Amino acid sequence: MALMAENRNAPHAVVIGAGIGGLSAAMRLGAKGYRVSVVDRLDRLGGRASSISKAGHRFDLGPTIITVPKVFRELWTDCGRDFDTDVDLRPIDPFYEIRWTDGTKFQLHPKEEDMLAEITRMFPSDLEGYKKFLKDSEARYKFGFEGMGRRPMNKLWDLIKELPGFVKLRADRSVYAHAAKRVKDEKLRMALSFHPLFIGGDPVHVTSMYILVAYLEKVFGVHYAMGGVQALADAMGNVIEDQGGTVRLNEEVDEIMIRDRQVRGVKTKAGHVLPADLVISNADPGFTYDHLLRKQKKNRWTEKRFKKSRWSMGLFVWYFGTKGTADKWSDVGHHTILNGPRYKGLLNDIFQKRQLAEDMSIYLHRPSVTDPSVAPDGDDTFYALSPVPNLVGDNPIDWTKECEVYCRKVEKVLQEQAIPGFAEHLSVSEIFTPDTFQSRYLSPYGAGFSLEPRIFQSAWFRPHNTSEEFDGLFLVGAGTHPGAGVPSVVTSSEVLNHLVPEAADWSRSHD
Repeated sequence: MALMAENRNAPHAVVIGAGIGGLSAAMRLGAKGYRVSVVDRLDRLGGRASSISKAGHRFDLGPTIITVPKVFRELWTDCGRDFDTDVDLRPIDPFYEIRWTDGTKFQLHPKEEDMLAEITRMFPSDLEGYKKFLKDSEARYKFGFEGMGRRPMNKLWDLIKELPGFVKLRADRSVYAHAAKRVKDEKLRMALSFHPLFIGGDPVHVTSMYILVAYLEKVFGVHYAMGGVQALADAMGNVIEDQGGTVRLNEEVDEIMIRDRQVRGVKTKAGHVLPADLVISNADPGFTYDHLLRKQKKNRWTEKRFKKSRWSMGLFVWYFGTKGTADKWSDVGHHTILNGPRYKGLLNDIFQKRQLAEDMSIYLHRPSVTDPSVAPDGDDTFYALSPVPNLVGDNPIDWTKECEVYCRKVEKVLQEQAIPGFAEHLSVSEIFTPDTFQSRYLSPYGAGFSLEPRIFQSAWFRPHNTSEEFDGLFLVGAGTHPGAGVPSVVTSSEVLNHLVPEAADWSRSHD
């Protein structure tokens, strides 16, 4: 109560959206002394990282893993808290198992000696190429993640001074092309290049800067938050409220109010007005500029510009529970990637042709092997995710017709490659398509990860963290710099931290 009284006269910051980016921004602003209000249309915190519960099963809807846990520990430290007191992270080993249709299986491990042994077992002639790939990945991690990814890229000079690094590291080359330069086996090329799909990018066209993920995972590991990413979001909400902030769920912002090009507050769909000194949007930049600012004239981020942009792929996600299966499928761990018979051809169908192919690749998540709380005793909780085309174009996929058909195809792949007989044990089911992403998350074109992270849609070319259009408006989350993925949406709040002064300094400058 004392903290709330102390903050009563502090400048007011409204955060639109309680995704991981919005929550981390709210925590940092609270630590700077702002009065913070977080407004979200959903009934739970987390945005795309929220969850749903059905018949005793809890389904994490979006991200399932935590990499680079240090960004969370640093966030908590900046707020005077201890992350590990609030969140229970468990390392996963193996990170994933990758399977091909011929029965080949390949695992990615945290220990270097285990990885080298796995490469030697599967791809002995590519061992030296793999080692070179890891060195390449380290260089891009230092340049891209620890460098550009943790500071503002709002000015053209911010980009120009980084150009020598882009040239040296061959940012013009794609992730897949870089993997192909280092290793010869097509399966290993896939295993080293699929990571951009986790942030909505086509490995054949996304800049090779994103091979940094290989080093990132090697150094920091892959972790699961007990209670799911929902538990992480809830812990962030607790910090915000302890700081004196307010979280308003089941309330949708409909308009960012502007006068004289200056932010004045927000208006909800119910007609409530929240005056604000600054507004931070964790909504997609396309939705922010096209809808929330629909009454305002824009110069750079116009509706025409967003229509011409390239958007990340869509997602078909089947969440399901199985009864009495906890002791079945002992070879299926926490994360399994099931490859279709094609790799580059399937990517081309998804990203370029935007057509629903007969074959597919699937990421299968089985958190119940790590966290028994996700399912009733003896049961299992799964989700199967398949990348599909987004809703761009004149004739997007009609998911009202295709949903059930595609689900049966997913079921067939799961039966054949991972969990035979699972359909006989189904107890609960929920399906998200690109239509769901568009309606639930207000995601333009049903894109799973906002703008695709191509080279001319990254860094300075991406919607900036501080709006060029309106004073007092800031952006965080997947659609702004540095991009999608849990670590990056957290570091978007670090970038915000560089741009927003302490509350007391803000007040003095606006007297």
